[in-house]
Amino acid sequence: MIYKALEDHVSLFYTIFIGVSFFGCMTAFEKLARLLPKDHGREFAVNGALSEGKPRGAGIILITAFVLLCALFVPLDRELIIYLALIYLAMITGFLDDAAKVPWGELKKGILDMVISVGISFTYYHYNGSKIHFLSSTFDLPAPVFIILGIILVWASINVTNCSDGIDGLCGSMSLVSILGAYAIIRTHTFDNSTGLMLLTSVIVLLAYLWFNCKPSKMLMGDAGSRALGVIIAVAYLKTGHPFLFLIGAFMLILDGGAGLVKLSFIRYLRMKNFMKDIRTPIHDHMRKNQGWEDSEVVFRFMIAQAFLTLLAVYSVH
Repeated sequence: MIYKALEDHVSLFYTIFIGVSFFGCMTAFEKLARLLPKDHGREFAVNGALSEGKPRGAGIILITAFVLLCALFVPLDRELIIYLALIYLAMITGFLDDAAKVPWGELKKGILDMVISVGISFTYYHYNGSKIHFLSSTFDLPAPVFIILGIILVWASINVTNCSDGIDGLCGSMSLVSILGAYAIIRTHTFDNSTGLMLLTSVIVLLAYLWFNCKPSKMLMGDAGSRALGVIIAVAYLKTGHPFLFLIGAFMLILDGGAGLVKLSFIRYLRMKNFMKDIRTPIHDHMRKNQGWEDSEVVFRFMIAQAFLTLLAVYSVH
């Protein structure tokens, strides 16, 4: 492992780590994109037809590179290895859905999401207990309550991140900002170097991906990327010890992707057919179709809002 070999030479380690990670990922995206399945266009999305024919499922390159780089550069323990395995599982399920001629149904994806969410929540509890920080208070939750809340956090993160993937660069850039917020908290408050390096690896891989995903995109991450990113974000905020900061640190993802889930739930289960009838979901489609924003305006304004909120989350930690 390179970290062990260079742990006494920090500057050299980070130079090699960042350089190899970024340029290695750039090369992987450029060389392997032609092997990906092609997008069929998005029937119900604004400007969905513009995606037709582009390589889809680039998340398999993104997340495979992330896991391999973690194995190479991060001092992994059993807890982090389990997280990486579950992140990779989320990617695989998403990629199989991306590559399927007929998209998977909600029930099948929901069950898989639940398996991953349960795995993450139980793993975190097993290795860290149920102590959480909230504002200036610290307290232990009963184990069942903590595990249930952890499952909800992971499931929500997977789904809101997935739903926010609809404009070139949007999901990747907001995920990057959210992860950076958690990374800053971990580096300055918990001093968990291994988790910090894992999150920094995800940031570098995302930067390489966004080089190819900015408008007009050359490839799309698909469910393979967005679902796995949701797991990474959830793990990031669990490991800060301040899990409720997820609500601030990923607020724009929650707003953008979560609005559609809330709307669908009220319409389907509470029979409120007119609920949010004047709001198109995901919210990024509402801003494009109803408010007349250009794609670049949506990406930059959503990212700016997320950066502002993430700074609040970082500096709320004492």
